[in-house]
Amino acid sequence: MVNYDVTVFTANLLNATTLNNVHIKLVGTEGESNRKWLVGLKGASSFVIGTTSSFTVSCSASLGKLVLIELDKKHLPLFPEDSWFPAKVEVKSPEGDTYTFPIYRWINDSEVHRFREGTAQRVINDNHHLGRYARQEELKQRAKDYRWHVYAEGIPHCIKTEGPLSLPPEVQFSFTKKTEFAYTAATGLAELKLKGLADRKVKWTDMNDLNRVFWCKRTSISDYVHEHWKEDAFFGYQFLNGVNPMMIQRCTTLPKIFPVTDDMVFPSGQGSLTDEMKKGNIFLCDYKLLDGLKANTINGKKQYLMAPLVLLHKRPDDTLMPIAIQLKQTPADDNPIFLPTDSEYDWLIAKIFVRSAEFNEHQLNVHLLRTHLLAEVFAVSLLRNIPMVHPLYKLLIPHTRYTLQINFLARLTLISPTGVFTQFTSSGGEAMTTILKRSMSSLTYRSLCIPEDIADRGLEDVPNFYYRDDGLKLWDIIHRFVQGVLSYYYKKDTEVQDDPELQKWISDIFEHGFLSQAATGIPERFTTVAELVKFVTMVIFTGSAQHSAVNSGQYDYGGWMPNTPTSLQLPPPTTKGKTSEETMLQTFPDVNVTVQGMSTVWLLSKQSSDFVPLGQYPEDHFSEDTPCKLIKAFQEELKVLSAAIKARNESLELPYTYMDPAEVENSVAI
Repeated sequence: MVNYDVTVFTANLLNATTLNNVHIKLVGTEGESNRKWLVGLKGASSFVIGTTSSFTVSCSASLGKLVLIELDKKHLPLFPEDSWFPAKVEVKSPEGDTYTFPIYRWINDSEVHRFREGTAQRVINDNHHLGRYARQEELKQRAKDYRWHVYAEGIPHCIKTEGPLSLPPEVQFSFTKKTEFAYTAATGLAELKLKGLADRKVKWTDMNDLNRVFWCKRTSISDYVHEHWKEDAFFGYQFLNGVNPMMIQRCTTLPKIFPVTDDMVFPSGQGSLTDEMKKGNIFLCDYKLLDGLKANTINGKKQYLMAPLVLLHKRPDDTLMPIAIQLKQTPADDNPIFLPTDSEYDWLIAKIFVRSAEFNEHQLNVHLLRTHLLAEVFAVSLLRNIPMVHPLYKLLIPHTRYTLQINFLARLTLISPTGVFTQFTSSGGEAMTTILKRSMSSLTYRSLCIPEDIADRGLEDVPNFYYRDDGLKLWDIIHRFVQGVLSYYYKKDTEVQDDPELQKWISDIFEHGFLSQAATGIPERFTTVAELVKFVTMVIFTGSAQHSAVNSGQYDYGGWMPNTPTSLQLPPPTTKGKTSEETMLQTFPDVNVTVQGMSTVWLLSKQSSDFVPLGQYPEDHFSEDTPCKLIKAFQEELKVLSAAIKARNESLELPYTYMDPAEVENSVAI
């Protein structure tokens, strides 16, 4: 007889305990054990939350190299069938080898579940017939659990589910996340002390009333915004380091539809647009995606959503200043170009219309489409097509945490017919779908890769651009890590080409995420290791760093409504000299719309207590030394960058924290 020492780790998750009888079978290259009831000294407490329990499985002869284990549980007559969340099983063979079997999933039934040994295996190297069978059975079940669904034509597909409880248990919120999210959502208005205002469908009449609402809930940055929101330098700063750093681009030729003259922007003759463009000092933000849309009706009142063009000038002191704003795309006598030399409220109302356009562009294109919806596509394709034993699964699974459930909730509570965005933003209704479709048509692979995106927008040397500085460093760190891990498993390009699971992953992404549009530049298949490394780097960056950059500061910059109005309810002025503070107040969204917007961006900005920062791999999916060492090196590099960002921020009037690795979540989880 030979003995195998079996250690079972039950996860430290709420309700992970089982009181059912647990059985195991060991399967090796030379045979398999009998099905063994795991009974130990701990008795019924062997599989309670956070417990590690040891057992012995005896066999008549060595099983050879262990390939997989079979686990099942059976309930006793006095105990109902329960759910169990084992983390992993370790087996020490009589030859002295230790095998690790990662599980990290709920077992809710009495069926037999097969789990592969943790050494990452591409299908081409999976030589054992039982291993291949287990792999096939796993993917068959995954294809049933993770099905594609067309939520709306012209946008990325999503997971098909009836609701959060219909999602596979392993991708649902933890109890902590579920409780905190529900509490924050339900009490958002109360926490902001705004409940009495949530039904007031009236206009603001006094800035002091707005101030009193704002003081209910503040952050250090929202305080700064409240103090500086009218200033041109801060208006320009937000295009670089606010929640949407994706609009600004260097301007080398003025658009014909934006007929700005030297006399307008250099009234004293101290410069010319042509010279400043040659020096690289002129920048443009163009909200053309919003052109011609039918704006929402809120509280029975027509709303207004402009498609502005904004021209900015980098001054000798490196401040970025707005110098001209046109609120509609087509030049006309009733579409004036607003200038800093105009009256205070003419210029301010023009900036307010820009900031409202910014809110809608940011939420639907930059935030929802380019992080949430794409992250879901990456996750569903991974979970459908890549088995747990595959190195890509092990690398990417932490970056899918909570994404499927948070996106379902976003569709239900934000962009559904009764959602907050539908009801309380100027782009709600039919405009929302149009914006998403237009955004989708302009989406490119290069724009998702920050080194190429920064270069394409001509922003390589813009000063005080912390999104770029931190983002490029994060991209490089992630890229080196991904390159190290994947080149360990893929030594040659042909190994990438010959991996059918890998090719199915990218094929599904191309079809369901990018709607088979070759013009996006997204690969339909991988032909080299370098292509694979770059794409996986983009996937991780999008779901972690990029999402943090465009999500985490939403309340900081949107909590003070005049800086980021969700909607506006008077048309923009068609002539200059008639705008006043009263006009501005009449243009702002109603009281109830304001507080609903504040509550929503507060919810979307609030970090959960079970937040997992970038670079953490809390589940031990990798068992080989090389990837484990690479993970530790990755974490150390992130710590160094975090310390450098914190040191830089100490000298900044307005710190930029959204790409500090310590503040970046591993996945799209909020």
